[in-house]
This record gives sequence, structure tokens and C-alpha cells, in this order.
Amino acid sequence: MNNSPPSADLFPLLGSHVPTIGGLAKAIDRGVGIGCTAIQIFVKNNMQWFAKPLSQQEIILFTEHPQRKRLGAVVAHAGYLINLGVEGSENHEKSLRSLADEMLRCEQLGIRSLVLHPGSHLGAGIEMGIACVVRNLDRLHAEHPGLQVRITLETTAGQGACIGARFEEIALILAAVKDPLRLEVCLDTAHSFAAGYDLSAPSGAENMFSEFDRVIGLGRLSILHLNESKAPLGSRIDRHDNLGKGKIGLETFRWIMTSEDLSRIPKILETPKGKDLAEDIEAMALLRSFILGNSI
Repeated sequence: MNNSPPSADLFPLLGSHVPTIGGLAKAIDRGVGIGCTAIQIFVKNNMQWFAKPLSQQEIILFTEHPQRKRLGAVVAHAGYLINLGVEGSENHEKSLRSLADEMLRCEQLGIRSLVLHPGSHLGAGIEMGIACVVRNLDRLHAEHPGLQVRITLETTAGQGACIGARFEEIALILAAVKDPLRLEVCLDTAHSFAAGYDLSAPSGAENMFSEFDRVIGLGRLSILHLNESKAPLGSRIDRHDNLGKGKIGLETFRWIMTSEDLSRIPKILETPKGKDLAEDIEAMALLRSFILGNSI
């Protein structure tokens, strides 16, 4: 797995979650084709527990793709069925097996970061849920000691019984696991806004990232999901929108794109799009214009 830093001409590391229809390698074609310098993918169907193993041909087509070097970051997002916040059920064991399989797939594909929603405590309470997440992460790490892939815990909107809406909840997991260096953090702007962090102005974004640094540490932040929020501040509703059409506002995304502290962090769009990905092309052009000081 190549952990060397990308070349300077790939910055900013900016892109979107791209589909893998037709094979994993097609995601590289799509991402590079729309101007991404970073992409996010699912390494298997995100709404199924398991999939057939990757063939050697699939692995080679992805890892030796001639345009792979045009992407400074390739990250994966774990399936939505996985829940590390509960134990003692059939789905608990399925979650562990499914996540382990995705970790192995990432390793085969040379993907370093696997974004994961921490899980839901399903009514047992946040403390019980965090304790379950810690035990399950420790188990996965112990059963797969040699893997370089990092589980990247994503901040959530806090819908239902979901864990990770507050930075303190992520910090508790990082502090309690036996091998915290195998974990990273992904911040989703739409999730954090819905969770109650007011990003509707640049000053609010600056305050939020200062709090993140104080509670977790910016050194832990390895991925940013740049998503507008359809849902109001503090609603705890996870609904993404295209940039400029939601409740956060473009000036906050301008601040994020021009922040020196966040400049080296891959930024991924997970906003609504059609099959031609035209919305992603438009959004990336807008975000890049903020760095150039122009307007689109």
C-alpha cells in the first residue's frame, strides 16, 4: 500500500463518491474523467452483507490502472448495514464479518482509509453503545493485526440512536481502543450541521474546527465530506443537498477550501447527482474557484 504523499500538482485533493458500475476500475475512469483528484467508492454493494471475493484480475485492473496516479487519494465507504454499536445478535456477527471483509478488500486494492459510521446503540444508551464499538474495534484489530487500512470513524447527524454526533463521542472511542493509531476520523459537514454545530457562517465553521481540534485533534482528521444540508441546524436529520442549495451556505465552503489547516485533507462530495455526474463537475469547479479567488 502506497502511503507516500501525492504530488503538489494534484492539490487540492478534491472529488466525489463515484459509482463502480461495470467494475471497480471504472470508478477511476469516472473520477478522473470529471476532474477528481480524490475519489470515494464502495468496495462492494453497500446494502448487502457479503459479496464474492475479488478476483485477481479485478485487483490488478484497479491497482495498476494507468490513471490511478492521477488520484492523490482513493478512499472507501463501508456498507450501511454494518453496526458496531450492539452485541449479542445475528446482525452483530454479520457486522463484524462484513467489516472485516471490507477491510481485506481495501487492503487488496491499496486503499488506506475505510469510512465507517460508528453505529447505533438501538436504545441501550450512548455509553453502552460506545463501549460496544470499542470492544468490536479491538476484536477486529486483534483478528487482523497486519492490515494497513485505517477504519475512519465518521461524524453523524445523531439520527435515532446513532453514535458520533458529538465530537466527544468519537474522542471517547479513540481514547478507549487498544490501538488508536489504527483509527482516523472523517467529518461530514451536513452531519455536523444537523447535529447542532452551526456552520451557517465562516465564523461558525472556524469555531467548529477549533472545537474538533480541542476534543479530537486535527491530526486525526483524514477525510472531509463536503455536503450541504437539507435539514435545519440541530435537526438530527441526515439529508444531503447540493452546494448553495441547503442551509449551510457557500461562504462556509469557501472558508473550508481556503483554510490552511485543512488544505491537505482530501475533500469528498456526497451530494445528489445524475448518471453523467454533471452536478459534481459543477460543484468541484465552484470549490476550486474559491481557492483562486474567483466566482463561477
